[in-house]
Amino acid sequence: MLKLDLTRQALRFLDQLPPKQFRQVARKIFSLMKDPLPPDSIEMKGYPFRRTDIGEYRIVYRIEGDCLKVSFIGKRNDDEIYRQVKQKV
Repeated sequence: MLKLDLTRQALRFLDQLPPKQFRQVARKIFSLMKDPLPPDSIEMKGYPFRRTDIGEYRIVYRIEGDCLKVSFIGKRNDDEIYRQVKQKV
């Protein structure tokens, strides 16, 4: 199983989620720690990240050695998450 590393942005987003959505996103993150390349994840073209969706939320992450780095979590239909990814790279 991979180690987990969450960015401050991801932690802040998780802190603001209602309990039901928090559990959904947390379960998905834990499943990514066991299987970081599930069939529903997609490599982001031009970026060193992968993305996966859970409900109405998108998780943007990458794998570095034995660590799962969750960089961003946001609404699926929101372009803000992609602006943040562009700034990060």
